[in-house]
Amino acid sequence: MKIYICSSNRGKLREILLAADGTNFEIAPLPNLKNITPPEETGATFEENASLKALYYSRFTPEIVLADDSGLEVNALDGAPGVWSARYSGPDATDETNNSALLRNLGSTAERSARFVCVVALARTGEVLQTARGAVEGKILPALQGTNGFGYDPLFFYPPLNRSFAELTPDEKLVVSHRGKALRTLFEKADTIRT
Repeated sequence: MKIYICSSNRGKLREILLAADGTNFEIAPLPNLKNITPPEETGATFEENASLKALYYSRFTPEIVLADDSGLEVNALDGAPGVWSARYSGPDATDETNNSALLRNLGSTAERSARFVCVVALARTGEVLQTARGAVEGKILPALQGTNGFGYDPLFFYPPLNRSFAELTPDEKLVVSHRGKALRTLFEKADTIRT
């Protein structure tokens, strides 16, 4: 079964391709994605945004599309940045400015528990076929640690492995990460979809 990924985030693309390795799915970026204006992410939850994006991009191909919405929820910040994770530091946000904004807003707060959340959705021709959610608990470090990964990975400390997500190999991260969990569940569900 062919599934088109609807994301221009290279880090997400790499993780989705890695998760699909060994499955029966043929994964590829949505053709001409760079020329398609992205939808406005107006959902209040990761589930709403993932479904919204999947439905939107399903208009551009008869094949199944996969969309992802994910982010970081920090308890001391009442769940922020949440669905605003990619745009936390403003409309021209980068990983660097988002990480700086997070550290600035947390300051010297001792309570640094947080979780990564990912929701992935499959859609075809205007219909959501499946969704799946994954989450992983951790803590926010006081400074960047590690050079792998992307987004908030250098600040997200994962206690069971005693390392930040940016210190894990791609394979190690996929086993425990929010996206890895969501994708494994989604690919299991996708086996039941009629082509």
